[in-house]
Amino acid sequence: MIALTSATGKLGSAVLNAILDNKFVEPKELVVCTSSNPNDARFDALRAKEVTIRYNNFDEPESLEKAFAGCDKLFLVSTPRIAMDYNDAPLWKGREAHHRAAIDAAVKVGVKHIYYTSLAFGNPSKAGVMRAHIRTEQYLDELAKSKGAQFTVLREGLYNESWPLYFGYFFGLREDGRNEVVVAGDGPISWTAISDMAFATAKIVSAPSEEWAGKMVYLSQNRTWTLEDIARMVSRMLSRDVGLKVLSRKEHEDFYVNEKQMERPAVEWWSTTYDAVKEGECAIKDDTLENILKASGKTPKSLDATIKEMLAA
Repeated sequence: MIALTSATGKLGSAVLNAILDNKFVEPKELVVCTSSNPNDARFDALRAKEVTIRYNNFDEPESLEKAFAGCDKLFLVSTPRIAMDYNDAPLWKGREAHHRAAIDAAVKVGVKHIYYTSLAFGNPSKAGVMRAHIRTEQYLDELAKSKGAQFTVLREGLYNESWPLYFGYFFGLREDGRNEVVVAGDGPISWTAISDMAFATAKIVSAPSEEWAGKMVYLSQNRTWTLEDIARMVSRMLSRDVGLKVLSRKEHEDFYVNEKQMERPAVEWWSTTYDAVKEGECAIKDDTLENILKASGKTPKSLDATIKEMLAA
């Protein structure tokens, strides 16, 4: 059986749907773990397919053990509680604390293979968003050496659908009147559609463990676009000029704190992302995703297609 965390989130739900839609695994072999009420009506459709729904909460170790009990595999999506990482959180005080709780619970109840969703940045990375991921990856490696635990690290690409976040903190599409977007750096990014990542992830998680055990793979397409490219796309699609202004990291932080009234810890944590982008950390050269898609007659969705759909909506 496969336990899936965050199965109602963007990536988690897409992976679950990819498994079900493509019949990679029998539904009765899936355990959807949720921090919501498992008896909620929104899970009725899954229950009708014989998918098991169980409660889990990263802050409640016993709930994690109960959720993962009887499962051979765990698909672990990183926790979304990013505030845990603010202010240069020391080891085991950031989001990695939640990841470790889930990993320890899985090992305790006999889960044999853990698939962890990291991010497609470099290693080491200048991005603060990667700190908890890298710590988690290191912990998995230590467990593999000390206890023989099997794991696979899936460094998921930067979502096509997340371009508004990188493009000036949630550029507001049609209702956004900005003619200039302020960022702290630019560089090539291997933007990748959630649907493409989900399909490749579902294939990997569903495959025999020996095919992917002990590996770290990047699930990104190899084509890249910069934020400047996005500015041109948005300008063309909105029929008005939207420029990109690159400031120093300090100027960028002060701008969003003072001019946009954003919380400084959040801005400081996020601004380091642009240091990584400038260094080319997000220009991925790994054929894993494209090969998986190609084998199924698929091609990666381009960023401009996603932007066009989002602007039209």
